[in-house]
Amino acid sequence: MSFLRTVLNDSLIIHPPGFYIIGFETFPFISVYFIFLSFVYGVTVLFNSLVIYVIAFNHILHTPKFLAVINLAVIDLFLNTCTIPSMIKTFLVKDNFVPFNLCLLQMFVYYSVVSLESFALAILAYDRLIAICLPLRHNSVNTLRRMSCIVGLTWSFALGVTAFSTGIMTRLSFCSSVKVFSYFCDYAPVFRLACNDYSMQWSAASFLTVMILVGPFSFILLSYVTILVTVFKMKSLDSRIKALSTCIEHIILVAVFYIPLITIFTIGFYLRLIDPDQRVLSLSMASCIPPCVNPIVYSLKTKEIKVRALALVRKNLTGTDQRQSKPCRNVKMFV
Repeated sequence: MSFLRTVLNDSLIIHPPGFYIIGFETFPFISVYFIFLSFVYGVTVLFNSLVIYVIAFNHILHTPKFLAVINLAVIDLFLNTCTIPSMIKTFLVKDNFVPFNLCLLQMFVYYSVVSLESFALAILAYDRLIAICLPLRHNSVNTLRRMSCIVGLTWSFALGVTAFSTGIMTRLSFCSSVKVFSYFCDYAPVFRLACNDYSMQWSAASFLTVMILVGPFSFILLSYVTILVTVFKMKSLDSRIKALSTCIEHIILVAVFYIPLITIFTIGFYLRLIDPDQRVLSLSMASCIPPCVNPIVYSLKTKEIKVRALALVRKNLTGTDQRQSKPCRNVKMFV
């Protein structure tokens, strides 16, 4: 295998033509898992697309809350699209070679979207915080313009931080193994293959973990502490139940997304106590399941979206029935 050589700060940097992804090679019944992932991807595309369509084409839903919801749906689509098709291609078609530049691109896209997913859940927590703790000022505090700015800032920050973290990977030299034990060009498994110092990349990975997981998760916890304090100050039991019931779905999303990822990154990246095979399977599940679950648990259970989604489905079914029955009414009898 020939290597590309460049000079950086008077030191020789060796970049390989690409990497070989070998994460699932030892798993039994891996085809069954990929059939399951194909189903997950289909559900993700179907329901998130439905949420995006319903919100985009109903002007009454153009509010700060539903801007946060459609932001999550778009991110969910990106997250599973950047992982599941490439996983199926890599391990079912047996084409596990990823060119060097494409590897960096895949790394950038994956961690950008995971960062955005984390920030999107924090934005939904912010919306609940304002709605419950400041109900009389909700419309003046949480405006569409302000929510647009918050969403735009999270996208800019996530893309910028991930671009820097991915860019410094080009400073590494790979002169021996090019086999990445993961299901994509994962950040830590790739930089650990380097034969020069990767302390900068390790620090960037630590910073990225804190910023995209610990930071938003801490904000969500503080938000719910404040919400609980506000709820228990309410005099009416019905008001308490009603306020808490609006948070249940969001809490489920937070648990499904953060608990597996924080556990995997803590045990796998820092302590390195998790079995590599289990890390790959757990990380792939933790990344692919939330985008599939989010629209079902949260978006489509929201009353406004549910009503309009059902109306859209009924309209399409009625239109189909009318088209099928129309030729029958035009049949002429000849004697």
